[in-house]
Amino acid sequence: MTAAGLPRRAVLAYGALGLPLAFAALPLYVHVPRLYTEALGLPLAGVGAVLLAARAVDAVSDPLIGWANDRFGARGSGRGILLGGLVILAVSLPLLLAPPAAAGLGWLFALLVLVSLGYSMASIAYAVWGAEVAPTPALRTRVVASREGFALVGVLLAAVLPGVLAGDAGEAAGLAALPWVFIPLLIGGAAWTLGFAPRAPACPSAATTSLASLPAALRDGDFARLLGVFALNGIAAAVPSATVLFFVADVLRAAELAGLFLALYFLAAACSLPLWVAAAARLGKLRAWLAGMALALLVFAWAGLLGPGDTWAYGLICVLSGFALGADLALPPSLLADLLARPGAPQAPRAASGAAFGWWNFVTKANLALAAGLALPLLALLGYSPGSREAGGVSALAAVYALVPLVLKLGAMALLWAWRRRLEPSPSFDDAATAALPGARP
Repeated sequence: MTAAGLPRRAVLAYGALGLPLAFAALPLYVHVPRLYTEALGLPLAGVGAVLLAARAVDAVSDPLIGWANDRFGARGSGRGILLGGLVILAVSLPLLLAPPAAAGLGWLFALLVLVSLGYSMASIAYAVWGAEVAPTPALRTRVVASREGFALVGVLLAAVLPGVLAGDAGEAAGLAALPWVFIPLLIGGAAWTLGFAPRAPACPSAATTSLASLPAALRDGDFARLLGVFALNGIAAAVPSATVLFFVADVLRAAELAGLFLALYFLAAACSLPLWVAAAARLGKLRAWLAGMALALLVFAWAGLLGPGDTWAYGLICVLSGFALGADLALPPSLLADLLARPGAPQAPRAASGAAFGWWNFVTKANLALAAGLALPLLALLGYSPGSREAGGVSALAAVYALVPLVLKLGAMALLWAWRRRLEPSPSFDDAATAALPGARP
């Protein structure tokens, strides 16, 4: 049994669905733009516009999915919306990754919207389930860490398999074969989670379940503060994601090692999760998250000093930054779950779980778009072009890759520290939650 009263097998069963969901997300953000521009010959500007338009749809759909999760009885396990999302994802992702030769921008837009809709339905209901199934702050961290640990395994599989499945046939063939792995993983993960994970207690929302709950969530001051820190920190983490392949190719001049560096990064993140759970128990979640941010600061300051051939140093940077990523994955959603579990004042009730996770899911996806929208135009403005070996352009790339995240991360740390008394559960709240467990002694 875990310290908070749920069997470890139940915590693992909840996390299992994180693997196929993350497996689906990686090609959506990493491979699709290149597939549709290089394999199908669609214009780069047109593909970019379609990607932005799909994110604009998310801005409307994700909060509405969160509201529906509250309004139509999905609080608790959220099984109806979750299953609907999984079905949409299972049908639409293969069509996105294996388009017909005549597919154009309209096909891309329609499939991106469908895949994103299915992913959001499943992931929002899944996140709400995780927040509500755990009765104490400590157990919420374990539940989130289980989900993110399985998710990192899914990311690693999705990163490696296209090349393995393609053989000599090319990346497009590998992506077209990817659904043959994804569908069994989705069925297996869903069966494990839905069959063996504990159901959350059915409890009515303290917030309204009308559409007014969406703006009301943002009027919850503590939720808005946490969401702001999460967004700023998320953009800081996403800027290197948008520029890492350029950095490896043109600063380190080691493009052939890019896959190895990414594997080191995600493996380190997966291995770090139990350590961040332990750190949160000892230091508190907010201070443990601050420690992860501080580690990322040191790592990116070092990365800005690298040059051609510094591959061993960069490998160590990937391990250390992956370790810091573990804190970003495990602790913010757990802090959000703690926040939603706290009672609000009658005149200012807490946000409903579904509405809050709807906004959270949208910000998670928007971070990637905002990071690319910030970093890539800035690189062009500073004179960098892909493949360039000119000193000025390479220096600009190193600065954007390392220094922009550093500045954003410092801002996120300052805000988190300034609001620490509002965002971390008090010991009395933790003690009260533990005392409420069956069999707990006063």
